Amino acid sequence: MGKRCPNPRLAKIHHTYTVEEIASLYSIHKNTVRQWIKQGLPIIDNKRPILVLGRHLVEFLYKKRQKNTRPCKPGEIYCFKCREPRSPAGNMADYQATTERLGNLSGICSCCDTMMYRRVNPAKLEQVRGQLNVTISEAKRHINESTSPSLNSDLDQEVENHENSQPK
Repeated sequence: MGKRCPNPRLAKIHHTYTVEEIASLYSIHKNTVRQWIKQGLPIIDNKRPILVLGRHLVEFLYKKRQKNTRPCKPGEIYCFKCREPRSPAGNMADYQATTERLGNLSGICSCCDTMMYRRVNPAKLEQVRGQLNVTISEAKRHINESTSPSLNSDLDQEVENHENSQPK
């Protein structure tokens, strides 16, 4: 499972933290915090205990989180198995509306053949689709929204068959 960047909003910007306090705040190991310092998390000075300004911690974590984002361009859907945005196989995708303002764009990854999904506002579908051939399927209706709701006639046949199979 991939590592997630801790939530920067947990830190107070006007607070000074020690390595141990940062580790307990984010439920991580102290060595992880020390690794962040090696990666560029600014410290106040080189004296012990090592102190970090909350403002610097928040900025560092936002930059770390931003570095890991991979936004999808038009015509791309994010593949979780490949961990990067890709064009679906054959440039084909399906759009299924889930609500009035949201739907799922789905396709098959051209590299690993797994399903890929992207949440899309129908108003922005033209911008998102790029060169994709998108098949738009209508959302399934609820039975109470239908003008002629289907009746389950199989139930009546099962009851008749059950009654006929009973010994008399």
